[in-house]
Amino acid sequence: MIGVGCWMLAACSTAVENTKQETALPQIYPDYVGVTVPVNIAPLCFNMADESALYIDAVVTDSHGNSLHAQGEESVDFDIDDWHALLEKNGGDSLSVTVSAKYDDGWHTYSAFSIYVSPDSIDYGLCYRLIAPGYEVWSKMGIYERDLSSFDERALIENTQFEGCVNCHSFNRGNPADMSLHIRGPHGATLISHNGSPITAYNTKTDQTLGFCVYPYWHPSGKYIAYSTNSTSQLFHSADSNRIEVFDTASDLQVYDVEKNELLITAVLKQDSIYETYPVFSADGRSLYFCAAQAIPEGSYKLDSIRYNLCRIDFNPETGTFGDSIETVIDAVAQGKSVSFPRPSYDGRYICYTLSDYGQFSIWHHEADLYMLDLTTKKSTAMDNANSDDTESFHNWSTNSRWIVFSSRRDDGLFTRPYFCHVDKNGVVGKAFMLPQRNPRKFYRDRFLSFNVPDFVINPTRFDGRKASSIIIDEMRKNFDVRSVKSGL
Repeated sequence: MIGVGCWMLAACSTAVENTKQETALPQIYPDYVGVTVPVNIAPLCFNMADESALYIDAVVTDSHGNSLHAQGEESVDFDIDDWHALLEKNGGDSLSVTVSAKYDDGWHTYSAFSIYVSPDSIDYGLCYRLIAPGYEVWSKMGIYERDLSSFDERALIENTQFEGCVNCHSFNRGNPADMSLHIRGPHGATLISHNGSPITAYNTKTDQTLGFCVYPYWHPSGKYIAYSTNSTSQLFHSADSNRIEVFDTASDLQVYDVEKNELLITAVLKQDSIYETYPVFSADGRSLYFCAAQAIPEGSYKLDSIRYNLCRIDFNPETGTFGDSIETVIDAVAQGKSVSFPRPSYDGRYICYTLSDYGQFSIWHHEADLYMLDLTTKKSTAMDNANSDDTESFHNWSTNSRWIVFSSRRDDGLFTRPYFCHVDKNGVVGKAFMLPQRNPRKFYRDRFLSFNVPDFVINPTRFDGRKASSIIIDEMRKNFDVRSVKSGL
C-alpha cells in the first residue's frame, strides 16, 4: 500500500510531538494550497514561507486510507515513485495535506489543505530559455528541456558553445520533430527541422522584407511557419529606470512554406501604416491571428500611445493564399489597452492573450495580465486565478488544451518563473502553481536566471547541441525564396 515505506522512514525521523494545533492554513513556498495539478506532475515539494522554521513535516492522505509522509530541515521532499502512485490512484479526487513546522518554541500543526488531482495529464516536458533578467546586453543563456513528471533538466544548446544569442524556439503543437530556433549575433541563423529531418541553417533576411524572421508559429499541418519581421528599438522607460521598453518602428508578417522553401508575402500584411506582429495560426489552420497597431510617425514616438488590437485574416493552406480583409477580433485600443502574445488552444475553443496598458513587449509591464477569449461566445474574461499583482506575460497551451504554462514575475518582481493553471471543459481556470523543484527556495535563489518563452513538448527533444553548434559556426546558410501572393482566397 502507498505510504508504507514512507512511514517506516518516518519512524527514524524527527517525531512531531507536543504540537500546538493552529487554526490557520500553513504559509508555504511555493503556494500550493488549493491548487489543481495534473495526474502526472512531479512532486510538489515546498518550504515554509517563514524562513525561521527549523524543520518541516508533511502528511498527504487520500479518501482511501493511503498516505505519504516527508520531512526535511529546509523543504519536504516526497519520494517520487510513491508520489506518482498516490496521484494515479486519485485522478479526479482531492488529496489532503497536513503540514507541521518546528520553531524555537516547538512544533506547530496547521489546518489541512486540499490539492485536487485532475485526470487531465500534462505533456511530457517543458522547453524554455534561461537568461539573466538584463536589459540591453545578454550573457550566458541556453535552451533547456525539463521533464514535468520529474526534476530532470538538460540543456539543448547553450551560447557557451558559440558566440551569440539563442531565442525564438518553437515547435509544432509540442512536437519537437518540427522545430524552429533563431540565433542572433555574429553567427546569426534560423535553424529549422521538419518531420525530424536534419537541422538546416537559414538566412531568413531577404531584399523584400524588413529583416530576419522572428516570433515563429507552426501551422498544424507542419507545412508552414508564420513569422514576423520587426525593426525594433529599446530604451529605459522614463517613468521607471528599471524597466526596458522594446518597441517596433516597423513590422510585417509573412508565412514560410517549409516544403517549397518560399516565403509568402502579401500586401495586406505589409502595410507601412500598420505594425503587425506575433502571428499564430488557428487550430484548424484556416485563420492567421496577429497583433496590429497604427504606426507612429518617425521622430514622434510616444511609447504609451502605441496599442495593439488582436486581428485575424483568412488563410488557405491548400494554396498558401490569404484573405483580402483584416478583421479586428479584440478592439483593445478602444479600452485603452494593448494585446500581445495571442495563443489559440489546440481544440479551437479559446485564445489566451496578454493585456497591458500599451505596447507589445509586456514582459516588463507590472500591470500585464492574462485574458481568455471564448471563440464560441466571443467573450473575453480575465484569468483571475492565474493573474497576480505583478507581470504575467508569455504563455502556451498543452496539447490537450487543458493546461496553460505562463511566465510570471509574482515571486520577486524581477525574475520570470514558470507557472501552470488548469482550464476545464467549461473554461474554468484553476489556481496557478509554480513549476515544482526539490528544494524550491534554494533552487530559485541559486539560479539567477529568468525562464523565458516556455513551451510544452510531447516527448524528449532529440536535439544534438554539439552538432547544431558546428552548423551555427559554419558560415553556410540557405536563403529563403520569396513569392508575392495576391490577396483573396
